[in-house]
Amino acid sequence: MFATKEYNRMRALAYARRWAFGRNPLFNDYSPYGGDCTNFASQCLLAGSLVMNEIPTFGWYYKSDADRAPAWTGVEPLYDFLTGNTGAGPYGREVAEAEAQPGDIVQLGRAEDDFYHTLVVMETGESGITVAAHTNDAFLRPLSSYEYALSRFIHIEGVRFPIPDGTATFYAYLEGRALPPAVPVFMTEQG
Repeated sequence: MFATKEYNRMRALAYARRWAFGRNPLFNDYSPYGGDCTNFASQCLLAGSLVMNEIPTFGWYYKSDADRAPAWTGVEPLYDFLTGNTGAGPYGREVAEAEAQPGDIVQLGRAEDDFYHTLVVMETGESGITVAAHTNDAFLRPLSSYEYALSRFIHIEGVRFPIPDGTATFYAYLEGRALPPAVPVFMTEQG
């Protein structure tokens, strides 16, 4: 059973600002192995959601370099996860460029429909979109300065998180085996 909450765009942007030109030691740096862009975007998404989806293969999580979902570091798997996720974690939908908001994701592709780069939208407005990214590290870089044939924008609509099974919790409490869980911190915070 899941509940939903708002995606915290300000936290995603704060994370992007802090780590755009650095590497958080909690995560491997994939720059030498083909690129760190989707890993960085996933870290920003995690800052804004604080919920991972630990389903093997089709989820979105990072525990270590050896224990992570393909969606954490792969461009296409991240798109598939975000636009198809019905479980825990962030979820979104593909939108037109004009609908993108700060904290959303943009992916760039070649003419043959091969998407290869993931960036975090930092600002939108009349002067265009700016982004943050890893591999070729960038912060507030104009999207228009990139060379690409295709782009797709993923608007993060919200975050799902698991809630305890009320029946099991009740019987554990009734039988004196466990207290009901405390309300998770992220459920009580504003924004």
